[in-house]
Amino acid sequence: MFLGIDLGTSEAKVLLLDGQHRIVATASEPLAISRPRPGWSEQDPADWWSATDRAVRKLAATQPLGAVQAIGLAGQMHGAVLLDAADAVLRRAILWNDGRSQAECAEMEAALPRLRAIAGNMAMPGFTAPKLWWLRRNEPAVFDRVATVLLPKDWLRLRLTGERISDLSDASGTLWLDVGARRWSTELLAASGLGLQHMPALVEGSARAGTLRAEVAQAWGLRAGIPVAGGGGDNAASAVGVGAVRAGQGFLSLGTSGVIFLAQERYEPRPDSAVHTYCHALPGLWHQMGVMLSAGSALRWACRLLGSTEAELLERVAALDEAALASAPLFLPYLDGERTPHNDADARGVLFGLTGSHDAASVTYAVIEGVAFGLRDGWQAMGAPGVEALSLVGGGARSALWARLLASALDVKLQTCEGAEAGGALGAARLAWLAAGGDAGEVCRPSAVRGRFEPDPAVQARLGPRHARFRTLYPALKDAFRPPAIH
Repeated sequence: MFLGIDLGTSEAKVLLLDGQHRIVATASEPLAISRPRPGWSEQDPADWWSATDRAVRKLAATQPLGAVQAIGLAGQMHGAVLLDAADAVLRRAILWNDGRSQAECAEMEAALPRLRAIAGNMAMPGFTAPKLWWLRRNEPAVFDRVATVLLPKDWLRLRLTGERISDLSDASGTLWLDVGARRWSTELLAASGLGLQHMPALVEGSARAGTLRAEVAQAWGLRAGIPVAGGGGDNAASAVGVGAVRAGQGFLSLGTSGVIFLAQERYEPRPDSAVHTYCHALPGLWHQMGVMLSAGSALRWACRLLGSTEAELLERVAALDEAALASAPLFLPYLDGERTPHNDADARGVLFGLTGSHDAASVTYAVIEGVAFGLRDGWQAMGAPGVEALSLVGGGARSALWARLLASALDVKLQTCEGAEAGGALGAARLAWLAAGGDAGEVCRPSAVRGRFEPDPAVQARLGPRHARFRTLYPALKDAFRPPAIH
Protein backbone atom coordinates (compact mmCIF):
# COMPACT_ATOMS: atom_id res chain seq x y z
CA MET A 1 0.00 0.00 0.00
CA PHE A 2 1.06 3.59 -0.68
CA LEU A 3 -0.43 6.71 0.89
CA GLY A 4 -0.85 9.89 -1.18
CA ILE A 5 -1.53 13.21 0.55
CA ASP A 6 -2.68 16.14 -1.59
CA LEU A 7 -2.87 19.51 0.15
CA GLY A 8 -5.24 21.47 -2.04
CA THR A 9 -6.62 24.95 -1.61
CA SER A 10 -10.18 23.92 -0.76
CA GLU A 11 -9.46 20.53 0.82
CA ALA A 12 -6.83 18.11 2.06
CA LYS A 13 -7.26 14.76 0.31
CA VAL A 14 -5.65 11.41 1.14
CA LEU A 15 -5.63 8.28 -1.01
CA LEU A 16 -4.61 4.68 -0.45
CA LEU A 17 -3.20 2.85 -3.50
CA ASP A 18 -2.33 -0.85 -3.69
CA GLY A 19 0.31 -2.60 -5.77
CA GLN A 20 -2.23 -3.47 -8.50
CA HIS A 21 -3.00 0.23 -9.15
CA ARG A 22 -6.32 -0.01 -7.33
CA ILE A 23 -7.50 3.01 -5.37
CA VAL A 24 -8.48 1.31 -2.14
CA ALA A 25 -9.97 4.31 -0.35
CA THR A 26 -9.95 8.09 -0.22
CA ALA A 27 -10.87 10.69 2.38
CA SER A 28 -10.86 14.47 2.47
CA GLU A 29 -11.40 17.40 4.79
CA PRO A 30 -12.36 20.94 3.73
CA LEU A 31 -10.16 24.01 4.06
CA ALA A 32 -11.24 27.65 4.30
CA ILE A 33 -9.48 30.63 2.72
CA SER A 34 -9.02 33.94 4.52
CA ARG A 35 -9.36 37.08 2.39
CA PRO A 36 -8.40 39.96 4.69
CA ARG A 37 -8.45 42.45 1.78
CA PRO A 38 -9.69 42.36 -1.82
CA GLY A 39 -7.23 40.36 -3.92
CA TRP A 40 -5.54 38.81 -0.88
CA SER A 41 -5.67 35.08 -0.12
CA GLU A 42 -4.21 33.41 2.97
CA GLN A 43 -4.42 30.20 5.01
CA ASP A 44 -3.10 29.20 8.41
CA PRO A 45 -0.68 26.24 8.05
CA ALA A 46 -2.04 24.86 11.33
CA ASP A 47 -5.34 24.33 9.51
CA TRP A 48 -3.52 22.29 6.84
CA TRP A 49 -2.15 19.95 9.47
CA SER A 50 -5.47 19.67 11.26
CA ALA A 51 -7.33 18.85 8.03
CA THR A 52 -4.67 16.34 6.93
CA ASP A 53 -4.72 14.68 10.33
CA ARG A 54 -8.52 14.36 10.27
CA ALA A 55 -8.47 12.98 6.72
CA VAL A 56 -5.86 10.33 7.52
CA ARG A 57 -7.69 9.31 10.69
CA LYS A 58 -10.92 9.05 8.67
CA LEU A 59 -9.09 6.80 6.21
CA ALA A 60 -7.59 4.73 9.03
CA ALA A 61 -11.04 4.18 10.49
CA THR A 62 -12.00 2.15 7.41
CA GLN A 63 -8.64 0.78 6.23
CA PRO A 64 -5.74 -0.49 8.35
CA LEU A 65 -2.65 1.51 7.38
CA GLY A 66 0.02 -0.79 8.75
CA ALA A 67 0.82 -2.10 5.25
CA VAL A 68 1.68 1.37 3.88
CA GLN A 69 5.26 1.27 2.60
CA ALA A 70 5.73 4.95 1.75
CA ILE A 71 3.99 8.34 1.70
CA GLY A 72 3.89 10.82 -1.16
CA LEU A 73 3.02 14.52 -1.02
CA ALA A 74 1.38 16.81 -3.54
CA GLY A 75 -0.08 20.22 -3.03
CA GLN A 76 -1.02 23.73 -3.98
CA MET A 77 2.02 25.57 -5.29
CA HIS A 78 3.66 28.96 -4.67
CA GLY A 79 2.38 29.56 -1.10
CA ALA A 80 4.90 31.24 1.22
CA VAL A 81 5.20 29.50 4.59
CA LEU A 82 7.56 31.62 6.69
CA LEU A 83 9.37 30.03 9.62
CA ASP A 84 11.65 31.48 12.29
CA ALA A 85 14.82 29.85 13.60
CA ALA A 86 12.75 27.53 15.81
CA ASP A 87 10.51 26.47 12.87
CA ALA A 88 7.57 28.45 14.25
CA VAL A 89 5.20 29.88 11.63
CA LEU A 90 5.54 33.67 11.54
CA ARG A 91 2.27 34.59 9.79
CA ARG A 92 -0.51 33.06 7.73
CA ALA A 93 0.73 31.66 4.42
CA ILE A 94 0.19 33.88 1.37
CA LEU A 95 -1.36 31.67 -1.32
CA TRP A 96 -0.98 31.11 -5.05
CA ASN A 97 -4.12 33.12 -5.89
CA ASP A 98 -3.07 36.18 -3.89
CA GLY A 99 -2.60 39.25 -6.08
CA ARG A 100 -1.07 41.81 -3.73
CA SER A 101 2.45 41.72 -5.22
CA GLN A 102 1.73 43.03 -8.73
CA ALA A 103 3.97 46.08 -8.20
CA GLU A 104 6.75 43.90 -6.84
CA CYS A 105 6.60 41.75 -9.98
CA ALA A 106 7.29 44.81 -12.11
CA GLU A 107 10.20 45.70 -9.83
CA MET A 108 11.62 42.19 -10.10
CA GLU A 109 11.46 42.26 -13.88
CA ALA A 110 13.25 45.64 -13.95
CA ALA A 111 15.89 44.67 -11.39
CA LEU A 112 16.61 41.20 -12.83
CA PRO A 113 17.10 41.27 -16.61
CA ARG A 114 18.03 37.54 -16.51
CA LEU A 115 14.98 36.53 -14.47
CA ARG A 116 13.04 34.92 -17.32
CA ALA A 117 16.10 33.17 -18.72
CA ILE A 118 16.97 31.61 -15.35
CA ALA A 119 13.52 30.92 -13.90
CA GLY A 120 11.85 30.11 -17.22
CA ASN A 121 8.88 32.25 -16.26
CA MET A 122 7.87 35.87 -16.05
CA ALA A 123 7.20 37.37 -12.62
CA MET A 124 3.58 36.92 -11.58
CA PRO A 125 1.94 37.72 -8.22
CA GLY A 126 1.11 34.04 -7.70
CA PHE A 127 4.76 33.03 -7.48
CA THR A 128 6.60 32.90 -4.17
CA ALA A 129 9.43 35.38 -4.69
CA PRO A 130 7.22 38.45 -5.26
CA LYS A 131 5.47 37.66 -1.98
CA LEU A 132 8.81 38.00 -0.17
CA TRP A 133 9.54 41.25 -1.97
CA TRP A 134 6.16 42.50 -0.72
CA LEU A 135 6.86 41.21 2.78
CA ARG A 136 10.25 42.92 2.95
CA ARG A 137 8.58 46.26 2.17
CA ASN A 138 5.33 45.95 4.09
CA GLU A 139 6.14 43.67 7.05
CA PRO A 140 9.88 44.20 7.62
CA ALA A 141 9.77 42.96 11.21
CA VAL A 142 8.41 39.61 9.98
CA PHE A 143 10.85 39.47 7.06
CA ASP A 144 13.82 40.00 9.37
CA ARG A 145 12.83 36.93 11.40
CA VAL A 146 12.48 34.59 8.42
CA ALA A 147 14.89 31.66 8.74
CA THR A 148 13.24 29.27 6.26
CA VAL A 149 10.71 29.59 3.44
CA LEU A 150 8.73 26.45 2.66
CA LEU A 151 6.02 25.62 0.16
CA PRO A 152 2.73 24.30 1.58
CA LYS A 153 3.24 20.56 1.06
CA ASP A 154 6.84 20.88 2.28
CA TRP A 155 5.63 22.38 5.55
CA LEU A 156 3.54 19.20 5.92
CA ARG A 157 6.75 17.24 5.27
CA LEU A 158 8.45 19.13 8.08
CA ARG A 159 5.64 17.99 10.41
CA LEU A 160 5.87 14.43 9.11
CA THR A 161 9.64 13.99 9.03
CA GLY A 162 11.37 16.93 10.69
CA GLU A 163 13.18 17.61 7.37
CA ARG A 164 13.24 20.81 5.29
CA ILE A 165 13.12 19.39 1.76
CA SER A 166 11.31 20.32 -1.45
CA ASP A 167 11.02 18.71 -4.86
CA LEU A 168 12.02 20.35 -8.13
CA SER A 169 8.54 20.61 -9.66
CA ASP A 170 7.17 22.59 -6.71
CA ALA A 171 10.35 24.63 -6.35
CA SER A 172 10.01 25.67 -10.02
CA GLY A 173 7.09 27.90 -9.03
CA THR A 174 9.07 30.07 -6.63
CA LEU A 175 11.07 32.20 -9.14
CA TRP A 176 14.17 31.20 -7.17
CA LEU A 177 14.96 28.04 -9.12
CA ASP A 178 17.26 27.76 -12.11
CA VAL A 179 14.70 25.56 -13.88
CA GLY A 180 17.00 24.43 -16.70
CA ALA A 181 19.83 23.47 -14.31
CA ARG A 182 17.42 22.08 -11.64
CA ARG A 183 19.02 23.93 -8.72
CA TRP A 184 18.46 27.05 -6.62
CA SER A 185 19.71 30.29 -8.19
CA THR A 186 21.83 32.31 -5.77
CA GLU A 187 21.34 35.34 -8.05
CA LEU A 188 17.55 35.23 -7.81
CA LEU A 189 17.62 34.49 -4.08
CA ALA A 190 19.97 37.39 -3.36
CA ALA A 191 17.62 39.79 -5.14
CA SER A 192 14.93 38.78 -2.63
CA GLY A 193 17.27 39.34 0.31
CA LEU A 194 17.63 35.59 0.84
CA GLY A 195 20.29 32.92 0.46
CA LEU A 196 20.64 29.17 0.19
CA GLN A 197 20.41 28.95 3.98
CA HIS A 198 16.76 30.04 3.75
CA MET A 199 15.87 27.28 1.28
CA PRO A 200 15.02 23.61 1.75
CA ALA A 201 17.20 20.92 0.20
CA LEU A 202 16.09 19.80 -3.26
CA VAL A 203 15.29 16.29 -4.52
CA GLU A 204 13.48 14.77 -7.49
CA GLY A 205 9.84 14.01 -6.81
CA SER A 206 10.41 10.25 -6.94
CA ALA A 207 13.31 10.32 -4.46
CA ARG A 208 13.23 9.73 -0.73
CA ALA A 209 12.88 12.98 1.20
CA GLY A 210 12.81 12.04 4.87
CA THR A 211 11.24 9.28 6.93
CA LEU A 212 8.10 9.27 9.04
CA ARG A 213 8.52 10.36 12.65
CA ALA A 214 7.56 7.85 15.32
CA GLU A 215 4.93 10.03 17.00
CA VAL A 216 3.08 10.66 13.72
CA ALA A 217 3.30 6.97 12.79
CA GLN A 218 1.79 5.97 16.11
CA ALA A 219 -1.06 8.48 15.82
CA TRP A 220 -1.99 7.29 12.32
CA GLY A 221 -1.36 3.56 12.68
CA LEU A 222 1.61 3.58 10.30
CA ARG A 223 5.08 2.10 10.66
CA ALA A 224 7.71 4.55 11.85
CA GLY A 225 10.59 5.20 9.50
CA ILE A 226 8.79 4.57 6.20
CA PRO A 227 10.02 6.91 3.43
CA VAL A 228 8.28 10.11 2.41
CA ALA A 229 8.77 10.87 -1.29
CA GLY A 230 9.83 14.25 -2.63
CA GLY A 231 6.39 14.47 -4.21
CA GLY A 232 5.31 17.25 -6.52
CA GLY A 233 3.37 20.39 -7.14
CA ASP A 234 -0.29 19.58 -7.67
CA ASN A 235 -0.17 19.56 -11.46
CA ALA A 236 3.08 17.63 -11.86
CA ALA A 237 1.71 15.07 -9.40
CA SER A 238 -1.56 14.87 -11.33
CA ALA A 239 0.47 14.17 -14.46
CA VAL A 240 2.18 11.26 -12.72
CA GLY A 241 -1.26 10.07 -11.63
CA VAL A 242 -2.60 9.84 -15.20
CA GLY A 243 0.70 8.68 -16.71
CA ALA A 244 1.58 11.93 -18.54
CA VAL A 245 5.30 11.35 -18.15
CA ARG A 246 6.53 11.38 -21.75
CA ALA A 247 6.99 14.23 -24.20
CA GLY A 248 3.70 15.20 -25.82
CA GLN A 249 1.52 13.69 -23.09
CA GLY A 250 -0.63 16.02 -21.04
CA PHE A 251 -3.89 16.83 -19.37
CA LEU A 252 -6.48 19.51 -18.79
CA SER A 253 -7.28 20.09 -15.13
CA LEU A 254 -10.55 21.55 -13.91
CA GLY A 255 -9.90 22.11 -10.24
CA THR A 256 -10.13 25.38 -8.33
CA SER A 257 -7.88 26.71 -11.08
CA GLY A 258 -7.70 25.57 -14.70
CA VAL A 259 -4.53 24.13 -16.20
CA ILE A 260 -3.39 22.72 -19.52
CA PHE A 261 -0.25 20.63 -18.91
CA LEU A 262 2.18 19.20 -21.45
CA ALA A 263 5.26 17.09 -20.62
CA GLN A 264 8.58 17.81 -22.37
CA GLU A 265 11.97 16.14 -22.60
CA ARG A 266 13.78 19.47 -23.03
CA TYR A 267 13.77 22.79 -21.23
CA GLU A 268 12.03 25.12 -23.71
CA PRO A 269 10.57 28.10 -21.83
CA ARG A 270 7.97 30.50 -23.30
CA PRO A 271 7.88 33.19 -20.59
CA ASP A 272 6.87 36.06 -22.87
CA SER A 273 3.52 34.30 -23.48
CA ALA A 274 2.89 33.95 -19.73
CA VAL A 275 3.26 30.19 -20.17
CA HIS A 276 4.74 28.38 -17.16
CA THR A 277 7.78 26.14 -17.64
CA TYR A 278 8.68 23.90 -14.69
CA CYS A 279 10.63 20.78 -13.86
CA HIS A 280 8.46 17.68 -13.90
CA ALA A 281 8.20 15.49 -10.80
CA LEU A 282 10.40 12.84 -12.47
CA PRO A 283 14.11 13.18 -13.37
CA GLY A 284 15.10 14.50 -16.78
CA LEU A 285 11.67 15.91 -17.65
CA TRP A 286 10.11 19.36 -17.76
CA HIS A 287 6.61 20.57 -18.51
CA GLN A 288 4.72 23.62 -19.72
CA MET A 289 1.41 24.90 -18.46
CA GLY A 290 -1.19 27.44 -19.42
CA VAL A 291 -2.82 28.45 -16.13
CA MET A 292 -6.03 30.31 -15.34
CA LEU A 293 -6.82 31.17 -11.74
CA SER A 294 -10.59 30.55 -11.71
CA ALA A 295 -12.06 27.43 -13.32
CA GLY A 296 -13.98 25.07 -11.05
CA SER A 297 -14.09 27.94 -8.55
CA ALA A 298 -16.01 30.00 -11.12
CA LEU A 299 -18.75 27.37 -11.28
CA ARG A 300 -18.84 27.19 -7.48
CA TRP A 301 -19.21 30.98 -7.44
CA ALA A 302 -22.18 30.66 -9.81
CA CYS A 303 -23.74 28.07 -7.51
CA ARG A 304 -23.50 30.44 -4.54
CA LEU A 305 -24.82 33.33 -6.61
CA LEU A 306 -27.77 31.37 -7.96
CA GLY A 307 -28.52 29.34 -4.83
CA SER A 308 -28.27 25.94 -6.50
CA THR A 309 -25.96 22.96 -6.87
CA GLU A 310 -23.58 22.21 -9.73
CA ALA A 311 -25.61 19.17 -10.76
CA GLU A 312 -28.87 21.13 -10.84
CA LEU A 313 -27.41 24.02 -12.81
CA LEU A 314 -25.63 21.81 -15.35
CA GLU A 315 -28.85 19.83 -15.85
CA ARG A 316 -30.62 23.08 -16.70
CA VAL A 317 -27.82 24.02 -19.11
CA ALA A 318 -28.24 20.67 -20.88
CA ALA A 319 -31.89 21.58 -21.56
CA LEU A 320 -31.05 24.84 -23.37
CA ASP A 321 -31.72 24.87 -27.10
CA GLU A 322 -29.29 26.13 -29.73
CA ALA A 323 -30.83 29.60 -29.88
CA ALA A 324 -30.47 30.04 -26.12
CA LEU A 325 -26.85 28.91 -26.19
CA ALA A 326 -25.98 31.24 -29.07
CA SER A 327 -27.58 34.22 -27.31
CA ALA A 328 -26.25 33.56 -23.80
CA PRO A 329 -24.18 36.29 -22.13
CA LEU A 330 -20.38 36.14 -22.25
CA PHE A 331 -18.34 35.63 -19.09
CA LEU A 332 -14.79 36.76 -18.37
CA PRO A 333 -13.63 34.18 -15.78
CA TYR A 334 -11.06 36.39 -14.08
CA LEU A 335 -12.59 36.37 -10.59
CA ASP A 336 -9.16 36.36 -8.92
CA GLY A 337 -7.09 37.92 -11.70
CA GLU A 338 -5.48 35.87 -14.46
CA ARG A 339 -2.18 34.32 -15.47
CA THR A 340 -1.97 32.85 -18.98
CA PRO A 341 -2.06 34.73 -21.27
CA HIS A 342 -2.78 38.09 -19.59
CA ASN A 343 -0.67 38.02 -16.39
CA ASP A 344 -3.01 40.53 -14.78
CA ALA A 345 -3.78 40.35 -11.07
CA ASP A 346 -6.25 43.23 -11.42
CA ALA A 347 -8.43 41.52 -14.05
CA ARG A 348 -11.91 40.71 -12.78
CA GLY A 349 -14.91 38.64 -13.75
CA VAL A 350 -17.51 40.14 -16.07
CA LEU A 351 -20.94 39.03 -17.27
CA PHE A 352 -21.43 40.83 -20.57
CA GLY A 353 -24.57 41.13 -22.67
CA LEU A 354 -27.19 40.35 -20.03
CA THR A 355 -30.84 40.83 -20.95
CA GLY A 356 -34.07 40.43 -19.05
CA SER A 357 -34.65 37.07 -20.73
CA HIS A 358 -31.50 35.44 -19.36
CA ASP A 359 -32.01 32.97 -16.55
CA ALA A 360 -29.86 30.83 -14.25
CA ALA A 361 -29.20 28.29 -17.02
CA SER A 362 -27.98 31.02 -19.40
CA VAL A 363 -25.63 32.45 -16.77
CA THR A 364 -24.31 29.01 -15.87
CA TYR A 365 -23.64 28.24 -19.51
CA ALA A 366 -21.80 31.55 -19.84
CA VAL A 367 -19.60 30.61 -16.88
CA ILE A 368 -18.53 27.18 -18.15
CA GLU A 369 -18.09 28.55 -21.68
CA GLY A 370 -16.00 31.44 -20.33
CA VAL A 371 -13.72 28.98 -18.54
CA ALA A 372 -13.43 27.00 -21.78
CA PHE A 373 -12.50 30.18 -23.67
CA GLY A 374 -9.92 31.10 -21.02
CA LEU A 375 -8.34 27.67 -21.38
CA ARG A 376 -8.43 28.02 -25.16
CA ASP A 377 -6.48 31.30 -24.85
CA GLY A 378 -3.91 29.53 -22.69
CA TRP A 379 -3.65 26.64 -25.15
CA GLN A 380 -3.03 29.07 -27.97
CA ALA A 381 -0.35 30.83 -25.89
CA MET A 382 1.35 27.43 -25.62
CA GLY A 383 1.37 27.24 -29.41
CA ALA A 384 -1.62 24.83 -29.56
CA PRO A 385 0.76 21.91 -30.11
CA GLY A 386 -0.55 18.90 -31.96
CA VAL A 387 -1.35 16.13 -29.49
CA GLU A 388 -3.35 12.95 -29.87
CA ALA A 389 -5.45 13.63 -26.78
CA LEU A 390 -5.41 15.27 -23.36
CA SER A 391 -6.64 13.60 -20.19
CA LEU A 392 -9.30 15.50 -18.26
CA VAL A 393 -8.70 15.56 -14.50
CA GLY A 394 -9.99 17.34 -11.41
CA GLY A 395 -13.49 17.81 -10.07
CA GLY A 396 -14.72 19.27 -13.35
CA ALA A 397 -13.97 15.95 -15.05
CA ARG A 398 -17.25 14.65 -13.60
CA SER A 399 -19.29 16.72 -16.09
CA ALA A 400 -19.64 15.17 -19.56
CA LEU A 401 -21.40 18.33 -20.75
CA TRP A 402 -18.40 20.51 -19.79
CA ALA A 403 -15.98 17.95 -21.27
CA ARG A 404 -17.74 18.04 -24.65
CA LEU A 405 -17.70 21.85 -24.62
CA LEU A 406 -13.97 21.93 -23.79
CA ALA A 407 -13.07 19.44 -26.53
CA SER A 408 -14.78 21.65 -29.10
CA ALA A 409 -13.37 24.91 -27.71
CA LEU A 410 -9.79 23.62 -27.74
CA ASP A 411 -10.21 21.47 -30.87
CA VAL A 412 -8.53 18.62 -28.98
CA LYS A 413 -9.74 15.12 -28.11
CA LEU A 414 -10.25 14.73 -24.36
CA GLN A 415 -10.43 11.53 -22.34
CA THR A 416 -11.36 10.80 -18.76
CA CYS A 417 -9.37 8.12 -16.96
CA GLU A 418 -9.73 5.93 -13.91
CA GLY A 419 -8.78 7.98 -10.87
CA ALA A 420 -9.11 11.31 -12.73
CA GLU A 421 -11.01 12.87 -9.83
CA ALA A 422 -8.22 11.89 -7.45
CA GLY A 423 -5.85 14.36 -9.11
CA GLY A 424 -2.65 15.01 -7.21
CA ALA A 425 -3.40 12.47 -4.47
CA LEU A 426 -3.04 9.56 -6.92
CA GLY A 427 0.18 11.01 -8.30
CA ALA A 428 1.49 11.47 -4.77
CA ALA A 429 0.79 7.80 -4.01
CA ARG A 430 2.60 6.77 -7.21
CA LEU A 431 5.60 8.92 -6.26
CA ALA A 432 5.59 7.19 -2.88
CA TRP A 433 5.66 3.86 -4.73
CA LEU A 434 8.73 5.04 -6.70
CA ALA A 435 10.47 6.22 -3.53
CA ALA A 436 9.92 2.73 -2.09
CA GLY A 437 11.75 1.18 -5.07
CA GLY A 438 9.03 0.86 -7.71
CA ASP A 439 9.87 0.77 -11.43
CA ALA A 440 8.87 3.99 -13.20
CA GLY A 441 7.62 2.17 -16.32
CA GLU A 442 5.24 0.06 -14.26
CA VAL A 443 4.23 2.66 -11.68
CA CYS A 444 3.61 5.57 -14.07
CA ARG A 445 1.65 3.69 -16.71
CA PRO A 446 -1.34 5.52 -18.24
CA SER A 447 -4.60 5.11 -16.39
CA ALA A 448 -7.40 3.15 -18.03
CA VAL A 449 -9.58 5.36 -20.27
CA ARG A 450 -13.15 5.72 -19.06
CA GLY A 451 -14.65 8.14 -21.57
CA ARG A 452 -13.72 10.00 -24.77
CA PHE A 453 -14.90 13.38 -26.04
CA GLU A 454 -14.35 14.57 -29.62
CA PRO A 455 -14.58 18.11 -31.00
CA ASP A 456 -18.03 18.70 -32.52
CA PRO A 457 -18.00 20.82 -35.71
CA ALA A 458 -21.52 22.10 -35.02
CA VAL A 459 -20.54 23.27 -31.55
CA GLN A 460 -17.36 24.81 -32.94
CA ALA A 461 -19.42 26.77 -35.46
CA ARG A 462 -21.34 28.34 -32.56
CA LEU A 463 -18.27 28.91 -30.40
CA GLY A 464 -16.14 30.57 -33.10
CA PRO A 465 -17.90 33.95 -33.27
CA ARG A 466 -18.59 33.92 -29.52
CA HIS A 467 -14.89 33.38 -28.77
CA ALA A 468 -13.95 36.16 -31.19
CA ARG A 469 -16.25 38.53 -29.28
CA PHE A 470 -14.93 37.20 -25.95
CA ARG A 471 -11.40 38.10 -27.08
CA THR A 472 -12.37 41.76 -27.55
CA LEU A 473 -13.61 42.23 -23.98
CA TYR A 474 -10.41 42.00 -21.94
CA PRO A 475 -8.47 44.58 -24.03
CA ALA A 476 -11.47 46.91 -23.90
CA LEU A 477 -11.80 46.62 -20.11
CA LYS A 478 -8.17 46.22 -19.08
CA ASP A 479 -7.66 49.81 -17.94
CA ALA A 480 -11.03 49.87 -16.18
CA PHE A 481 -9.93 46.93 -14.00
CA ARG A 482 -7.21 49.03 -12.38
CA PRO A 483 -8.11 50.11 -8.83
CA PRO A 484 -8.50 53.87 -8.44
CA ALA A 485 -5.53 55.75 -7.03
CA ILE A 486 -5.89 56.67 -3.36
CA HIS A 487 -4.82 60.23 -2.56
